[in-house]
Amino acid sequence: MNTPGGENWGGVRRVMPGMKPISEVHVAEPGLAVVEVAACDDETAFAVQELLAGRWATATADTTSRAPGEPGVRLRCYLDVRQEPGS
Repeated sequence: MNTPGGENWGGVRRVMPGMKPISEVHVAEPGLAVVEVAACDDETAFAVQELLAGRWATATADTTSRAPGEPGVRLRCYLDVRQEPGS
């Protein structure tokens, strides 16, 4: 993440309100990924999630979160790029 001045926060871990930290189990092996979507509104965030779910096996989110004082919404979903949807 880059701050407005361009400095890297180097190692500072932030978790959006309403989101738990990423667990090691979610990225325990190659092919597993956690995707965090930042969008202007819920409709856009869910549209991006739907595109991902159409390509890979995805544990989808049913809600978004908002951080006070920050623009837009956030959504987190979990992918397994080793599997096709429905397999």
